[in-house]
Amino acid sequence: MSENVKRYDLVIVGGGSGGVGAAIAATRKGVKTLIVDQQKMLGGTSVTGGVNVWEMGVGGTGIPFEIYLQMKKIPNSVGIYSWGRHFCHQDKFYWPHAMDKVNFPGGENIIDPTRHYIDTLRRHLDPDITGISDEAWVREHWHGVPFEPAVFHQVVTDILAETKNCDIILECGLESVKTDSNRISSAILENGMIITGDAWIDGTGSGILCRKAGCQQFKGTDPKSRFNEPSAPAIPNEKVNATTLIFRVSPADTPAVEPLPADVPAQSWWSEQPTASCVNHYPNGDRNINMLPTMEGAEAIQLGYEKAYAECQRRIRCHWYFMQTNFPEFQGYQISWVAPFLGIRESYRTLCQHMLTENDILQGLSRQTDPDIITIADHALDRHGEDGGCPDLTEPYGIPFRCLIPKGFKNLLIACRGAGFSSIAASSARLSRTMMQLGQAAGTAVALAKAEKTDLPSVDSNHLRKDLMQQHVQLDFPLIQELRSYLITNDS
Repeated sequence: MSENVKRYDLVIVGGGSGGVGAAIAATRKGVKTLIVDQQKMLGGTSVTGGVNVWEMGVGGTGIPFEIYLQMKKIPNSVGIYSWGRHFCHQDKFYWPHAMDKVNFPGGENIIDPTRHYIDTLRRHLDPDITGISDEAWVREHWHGVPFEPAVFHQVVTDILAETKNCDIILECGLESVKTDSNRISSAILENGMIITGDAWIDGTGSGILCRKAGCQQFKGTDPKSRFNEPSAPAIPNEKVNATTLIFRVSPADTPAVEPLPADVPAQSWWSEQPTASCVNHYPNGDRNINMLPTMEGAEAIQLGYEKAYAECQRRIRCHWYFMQTNFPEFQGYQISWVAPFLGIRESYRTLCQHMLTENDILQGLSRQTDPDIITIADHALDRHGEDGGCPDLTEPYGIPFRCLIPKGFKNLLIACRGAGFSSIAASSARLSRTMMQLGQAAGTAVALAKAEKTDLPSVDSNHLRKDLMQQHVQLDFPLIQELRSYLITNDS
């Protein structure tokens, strides 16, 4: 074999949350693995995209919890947030036309040392709760996990190094893929390396590996005729979920309003109303500013990535100027970091053996009959301003293993937001810890397929579910007592 050709049991293209989960799960079971990513650090959108927080939600008990425990050993690296100020808990009808009646430009999440990881494992509402307007309920139940991105990357690379089964190639993309019938046989990376692998996992977010392999994919809003979803439009369109460029601010030596760049106006030119922000506190006192959103998804696609990123840079400067001039507390901060990668919530989705739809989500875990559910989730159907709003759920739902199996392939899985989801379902299932759990299931399935000498679609779902539960993955709601005790004992 040529020195420029390397063979692996498993090749993971994309080192985002799904790729990380897959790599850790597979390598721990003796699977010789390569993980390749275009960015400088592992973690994808949750690291280089600036989404340095895991939102509240069921199903984050496996590998995410282990990573949390490792980050917790490092001072000021991770915390648990509770809700601070929120303009919806004042008189939301005044926003943004009478900002003197609003004391915060959106929502604020503050570090709360009284809370623990187990408090972050719920998003869905009780049936009699009206949603975010029920302030007492959300303050009691909605908590998330903010963390330092560089520490996340270091913890993950340390865990993978301990397995002695993982090679990591960063700042390198995928050039081409060779397929043989219903299998991927090899790939060429942008650095010229030729990679062969028995199994492949797409963790790229946009399904690049699947696309280059020839899988059928969808983009934009699905028509009602495709999946018979109650909220789907009759006619398909090009709308995708919104894009955000996240930035970080740190305490300034001297309070001031940062000057605008010469090419940035003082007033918003892309929206009639100022954009609200989700402001997450880091454990060290910095703030993470997440405009909701910076740009509509369709506009980002139309502009192309480079132009969209440049335009988003101008918008965040204008937005920060708005925050500093209207809310003086922000004059004590200055921009210290801008995410090098756009926070993209939706792009391509791959046709898989099962497509998770709005119907599955509304049915809920108590009524789902799928025998192969490998993670659960409960985030709202959040389209960020697109048609349909942001309806909260009243019950978790399960994601079947078949959502990870692209149609027509025997040695390929997809574990990212581009998996087998309808556009509506993707608006809920796309969160980081859910993606990591999909990856944990995919990596475990590869190990089982190797041990059982079978193709990935033939992996026994009962064996897979049993193995995942042994890895402390939550597949039931409420938490079973054994898993509850595990979380409380280890996070004491």
